[in-house]
Amino acid sequence: MSLAGKTIFISGASRGIGLAIATRCAADGANVAIAAKTADPNPKLPGTIFTAAREIEEAGGRCLPLQVDIREEPQVVAAARKAAETFGGIDIVINNASAINLTSTPATPIKRFDLMMGVNARGTFLVTQACLPYLKESAQAGRNPHVLTLSPPLNMDAKWFAPHVAYTMAKYGMSMCVLGHAEEFKPLGIAVNALWPRTVIQTAALAMIPGIKPEHCRTPAIMADAAYAILSMPASVTGNFFIDDEVLAKMGVTDLAKYSVVPGSRQLMVDLFL
Repeated sequence: MSLAGKTIFISGASRGIGLAIATRCAADGANVAIAAKTADPNPKLPGTIFTAAREIEEAGGRCLPLQVDIREEPQVVAAARKAAETFGGIDIVINNASAINLTSTPATPIKRFDLMMGVNARGTFLVTQACLPYLKESAQAGRNPHVLTLSPPLNMDAKWFAPHVAYTMAKYGMSMCVLGHAEEFKPLGIAVNALWPRTVIQTAALAMIPGIKPEHCRTPAIMADAAYAILSMPASVTGNFFIDDEVLAKMGVTDLAKYSVVPGSRQLMVDLFL
């Protein structure tokens, strides 16, 4: 199934995994609406919504860059409306935006707690809610709508909470949206799934994780290829917490060497929550 002509609304895709997914879909000729905060260059972080838009269009798609703080309801609702008006609807929502802070309870400022809960859990809920009317229209038109959230399988083992309880709560909030929305939207014909990497992915967020080296990582391309595979599945495939390499294995891709940042590395590090 091709994504040509489909419209994707993705949060936080100025760089990293989100941008990789967007450009992979754009290679089919998809329309992409980027809802992200970074409009001006930041010396500490590469990429803006405008540089991302250029990459997406160079890959073969059309792009609508939208400066959006997904914690702000009016901005999100307006962005979804603008995307639908520009491209004639929304067929796919990708909840990619996420805030990370791997700190203990004493070391977590409440402002940082609020940021993670606001972007991760609340932002995922809000973006999905704002796009839902357009996803319903997509389902009625037989366009195979999907919601894909980049969040981990739910695991109540205390070892994932103790070192960074605030981040885990916020990230699992995204996963609980997947769990609930998959069941809620099933009668509507809208797929809702999660995707998480087996290994650490080389992105700007790695600065938050001490000790990570390039030889420990895969590139964002593995997540992009896995996401593309999921979004190409029929909407009846819903409620899954997919792992990137498992998705690719089901597609017949078992040689993952090309995704290693350092070719041939045997030091790949398993990501959090697995």
